[in-house]
Amino acid sequence: MSESQIPQNPEFSKTALINSSRYEELYKASLSQPEEFWDEQAQRIDWIQPWTRVSETSFDRPVNIKWFLDGKLNACYNCVDRHLPEHADRVAFYWEPDHPENPGQTITYQNLYDQVGRWSNLLRKHGVQKGDRVTIYMPMIPEAIYSVLACARIGAVHSVVFAGFSPKSLAERINDCDSHFLITSDEGRRGGKTIPLKHNAIEATQLCPDLKKLFVFEHTQGASNLKHSLEVNVIEELKSCSTESPLETMDAEDPLFILYTSGSTNKPKGVLHTTGGYLVYASLTHQYVFDYKPEDTYWCAADIGWITGHSYIVYGPLSNAATSVLFEGVPTWPDCSRLWQIVDKHQVNTLYTAPTLIRALMREGDALLQSSSRDSLRLLGSVGEPINPEAWSWYHKSVGKEKCPIVDTWWQTETGGILITPLPGAHDLKPGSATKPFFGVQPCLVNDEGQKIEGPGQGALCIEHSWPGQMRTLYKNHERFEETYFSQHPGKYFSGDGAQRDQDGFYWITGR
Repeated sequence: MSESQIPQNPEFSKTALINSSRYEELYKASLSQPEEFWDEQAQRIDWIQPWTRVSETSFDRPVNIKWFLDGKLNACYNCVDRHLPEHADRVAFYWEPDHPENPGQTITYQNLYDQVGRWSNLLRKHGVQKGDRVTIYMPMIPEAIYSVLACARIGAVHSVVFAGFSPKSLAERINDCDSHFLITSDEGRRGGKTIPLKHNAIEATQLCPDLKKLFVFEHTQGASNLKHSLEVNVIEELKSCSTESPLETMDAEDPLFILYTSGSTNKPKGVLHTTGGYLVYASLTHQYVFDYKPEDTYWCAADIGWITGHSYIVYGPLSNAATSVLFEGVPTWPDCSRLWQIVDKHQVNTLYTAPTLIRALMREGDALLQSSSRDSLRLLGSVGEPINPEAWSWYHKSVGKEKCPIVDTWWQTETGGILITPLPGAHDLKPGSATKPFFGVQPCLVNDEGQKIEGPGQGALCIEHSWPGQMRTLYKNHERFEETYFSQHPGKYFSGDGAQRDQDGFYWITGR
């Protein structure tokens, strides 16, 4: 554990949404009056019908988690439609293609509305209904976003599968969630290479006897010789689809998506997130953790195949009418300056990426940083694993020129959003520490005897009470859900991670 401590940047704190005193005030309120706190926070999104109760939760078996009971809303409306009166011309995404010489796209909120409308009408035309599961196996192109939001618009449950997965893995996920619909593209592009997505999808269909439709978007025109009896040519059919598409009214506890996380020994677990609580939590954490301001350009350099992409490329930023970068390629191609070139090109203010990439770029040395100014950056973020202090320091000093706070975030597919993190205007920073819990989150450490550890110490990292973004169950397997997360330490959510808490109450994630 590093003992070095970097004081918060006073210039940053002057304009930050949350300063240290405000953090303490809100955090205490979120624990002492959780119903009132979350009742107020939930009003950041638009509801068709208000909730009658804020929460009904129990971590004792049978585990039951419900938030914003009887509330009605639509996630797509909150991410797109409601922004049009004031922000139709605001950029939702700068799409940056794999090859820097290929043309990108600038997608406004009006463009987003039009495309999502067409996609949702296409899905409806081919029989997709509220509650149906739709598997999405797409590269990092705008159509991946359109298809996700189209599902949310019509009440279908999306299940995004990372485009790097094999046909067998794809088929396993299609079958597990009883999905009858698959969306893919002919190929993906990544690091100058093409990925045979349609070929993989067709191979997967041989293991999926219940599949009804295979929607194929032609991205590269590279698989024109492959045809399938269930195939729908997306580009051709979108031409006749209207941009106007009615919204499905969803209950707060209706499923929004299923996302598979690998089981260590068993088959992958279908983590199920519902609509109301998840959207509130993704929106709130995106705004406060990244100190998001309307003038910012934000870049989460993740893939929508993972939860980071769901919460911090799609639902969190779009619910806040944010402007984001969407990147098709890899940050080390054509060379290791690509990341910084994109930062300069789009004047990115916030960069959120993984320690693995930070370490890879650090190994290349500072020379590759010299071709970029990175002066637009004001905040850096880290996600996916604990970041080692050496990489943290390089990220802070060399990349951020010691002026950008780093939010080193800890969370999981199961948590829906960030649980432990510095807030950039509120906390001093310790390289390698996930710092303090977010509002409403009550972490605790438990020793091998199952006893809570008070004060400094090390043990299993658990959470004592529910939060709105929490998963509700594992699809079709609530028993496995309870066994995996609630049997080791009764009455608590067990994260599977260990952690250390220091004398300042800072958390350090020690891993599995």
